[in-house]
Amino acid sequence: MPSNYSGIKITIIGSGTCVPSLKRSSCSVLMETGGSKLLFDSGPGTMRRLLEADTEIIDLSYLFYSHFHPDHTGELATILFAMKYSKWNRTKKYLKIIAGKGFNTFFQNLKSVYGDWIEIGSDTMDIVELDNQSFDLLEPGNFKVDFAPVEHNQESIAYKITSSGGQSAVYSGDTDYSENLITLAKDVDVFICESAFPDDLKVKGHLTPSEAGKIAALAGVHKLVLTHFYPECDKADIEKECRKTYSGPLVLAEDLMKFEID
Repeated sequence: MPSNYSGIKITIIGSGTCVPSLKRSSCSVLMETGGSKLLFDSGPGTMRRLLEADTEIIDLSYLFYSHFHPDHTGELATILFAMKYSKWNRTKKYLKIIAGKGFNTFFQNLKSVYGDWIEIGSDTMDIVELDNQSFDLLEPGNFKVDFAPVEHNQESIAYKITSSGGQSAVYSGDTDYSENLITLAKDVDVFICESAFPDDLKVKGHLTPSEAGKIAALAGVHKLVLTHFYPECDKADIEKECRKTYSGPLVLAEDLMKFEID
């Protein structure tokens, strides 16, 4: 990908959950813009799926975490451990990890288990811990990151990426119905939103298809991509349920599905 690419390329790395599946890895999304590869969450199965998407972990410039549950962070330790492999370690590729409030403590606790095996050095890794307030991160001439707290865990965050060409994508992470998410996703080109359970199996802290559709409709998104499907979704008509509240372009995510926003 050229460093002056001003659009956003999106790959669904994992469209599933904590439930083991041969079809769906745990939730993870790769975005590429301005010469950078951004990975959002890294649950079990992420590294293998990245390889299937022609991406090695050493290609990543940023890791964004929506929250700390194992199905979203489970391969953080293995990613960092793999980066100590001599072939990659010599490249001194710089990795920035961005996450919500409490991540530094989370990471220190992880190191209390794995020790130096996941320490790749301050010269090659940096952690940015965000608080639960609106805030912008700006990469000059590259891309912009906005975020907002959502309704799942205390640290839960949704992210919006805006490329230098003005294209935009939002990744919801796990959330219940959220006014903040509506605001963040306003007029976005692609809205990647969790839809964990069918309408009749609503679980607190997660969205159903009709709830995700309502958020997308109120935000006026240009395309809605539903993801983070528990097995119960395979037995329901997720598209029909979403159409109760949303009439725009709709995609049900599958692992390794790709989109481009030019």
